[in-house]
Amino acid sequence: MLKIAIISDIHANLPALTAVLEDIRLSGADQVYCLGDLTDAAPWHNEVIALIRSRQMPVIMGNHDERIAFDLPIVPLSKHSKEEQAARNIAIQYTKDSITPANKVYLANLPHFIKLYFHGITLLLVHGSTRSNDEYIYEQHDADDILGMLNDFQADVLITGHTHLSYVRSLPPAGKMVMNTGSVGRSKEPDRLATYLQLTISDGVITPEIRKVDYPVADTIAGIRNSPVPDFYAHALAGKE
Repeated sequence: MLKIAIISDIHANLPALTAVLEDIRLSGADQVYCLGDLTDAAPWHNEVIALIRSRQMPVIMGNHDERIAFDLPIVPLSKHSKEEQAARNIAIQYTKDSITPANKVYLANLPHFIKLYFHGITLLLVHGSTRSNDEYIYEQHDADDILGMLNDFQADVLITGHTHLSYVRSLPPAGKMVMNTGSVGRSKEPDRLATYLQLTISDGVITPEIRKVDYPVADTIAGIRNSPVPDFYAHALAGKE
């Protein structure tokens, strides 16, 4: 039997990451992987990267990581309100201005996907999709499209993040699945808890579990309010977005 933990979308929320890593330790996971987006929306991007690196954790490049690593422009998104767009611009610029050179190089060298083989099951880990780390794969996404991505990479299970909404979905034929880890640091689910995915693999059977972890969100809110990161992100964590 093998137990794997997969985390994603930390978004510089160190208290949430610390709580999730402790839950992973207590649950006895054999391996831990991260689907990216280590930066932005809270003030601890350097500390989050340092902690991830200290664990020698395999990490995929998220869209936020890519923007910071290569100093890409901030493109407005129609889904964001004017308030969120303004907050987003400030938060990302703060990360660009304060990330260490070594951490910027680290982000620039992250891979775009990870392919794993366990007990006859092939897992494909991405941030958004196989096509882009900025594509959203929601639970209701077209099944044929997901199967096409799996077939292209000769994989059985697609595991993604990016949406900040966790789910587990089985697909025909039997054995094909798509899962979303949810977000450790900036959940968009009603409970706002730090969320990650745990997989137990035994005798060719995969058993997924979405785990929810309470953490001192008040510490994160205070940290945001006492930093250049806009209070918009503190309000979101408090459920007032």
